[in-house]
Amino acid sequence: MAAAEAAAVVLSSSLKPDPAPVPESAGTAAATAATSSAMAAAAALAAAARTGSEATVSKPALASKLLSLSGVFAVHKPKGPTSAELLNRLKEKLLAEAGMPSPEWTKRKKQTLKIGHGGTLDSAARGVLVVGIGRGTKMLTRMLSGSKRYIATGELGKATDTLDSTGRVTEEKPYDKITQEDIEGILQKFTGNVMQVPPLYSALKKDGQRLSTLMKRGDVVEAKPARPVTVYSLSLQKFQPPFFTLDVECGGGFYIRSLVSDIGKELSSCANVLELTRTKQGPFTLEEHALPEDRWTIDDIAQSLEQCSSLLPAELALKKSKPEESNEQVLSCEYITLNDTKGEDDVIKTL
Repeated sequence: MAAAEAAAVVLSSSLKPDPAPVPESAGTAAATAATSSAMAAAAALAAAARTGSEATVSKPALASKLLSLSGVFAVHKPKGPTSAELLNRLKEKLLAEAGMPSPEWTKRKKQTLKIGHGGTLDSAARGVLVVGIGRGTKMLTRMLSGSKRYIATGELGKATDTLDSTGRVTEEKPYDKITQEDIEGILQKFTGNVMQVPPLYSALKKDGQRLSTLMKRGDVVEAKPARPVTVYSLSLQKFQPPFFTLDVECGGGFYIRSLVSDIGKELSSCANVLELTRTKQGPFTLEEHALPEDRWTIDDIAQSLEQCSSLLPAELALKKSKPEESNEQVLSCEYITLNDTKGEDDVIKTL
């Protein structure tokens, strides 16, 4: 207020009729310079005051915009964090940008942000992770049954307990006589409607607990029976022994780790997954739709939701989804209480 009044005083004085010109002295020049400096300072203070006011207003506006977001979009998951950890990181960035929770929100009615992911990626994998926000969390279960595409690099000659490079080596076999033609010749056996045994280290559950959790605890776990899965396309992209790269498009419930392990066995050797990238999930592709972490902002997500809405079938957005019968279909939804600064009421539900 003082800055605005100062600016007004300076502006008012500048509108008075100019006196008759007098020879400029050193004192006059100094006074003129002081007046110019005062005007500049007043303008800067007024601008600062306006900016501060706008910043105060922008946080509640961002919070309201965040709560209004609804739909499905995709993010780029890097190697390292689990899907749940990445979702938590996304949540924290959005809440921090919106200044939530804040004193303004604690005085109001309890508000809740719903956010979840569909289609878990292993911590060692990277690629497309589909996220639902608001009412979009209801679409995720049906998204899980859609097709997915992966680029997987396998390593011949080594088997591990997790079926990938993060596990303990359990077996080693020769691979030097395996040729590119040998690999290409067996891929047809793994294409179409096939039976697959899921890995022991997986999100499948026994007595309400994940098999991977039981395995890490040292419990004896029996393999799940083979079940029907679908592989729409499977091709060998590169072979440089002991490494081979596959391009796989498959349906829900399919495990790339099991595929690579089974290919190794079919070749009278063994194999594990060295690198895994999900390049597509449903209509979302890694190159076109997956937001990198530096674009996890409220505005960028709002824009992505608008763009991605046209990719979804109308019935997917309008009808309520039905739970999948397969208990492998994992869906994490976080119900975030915005006026709880400690986050102790955050609940992760598996639907």
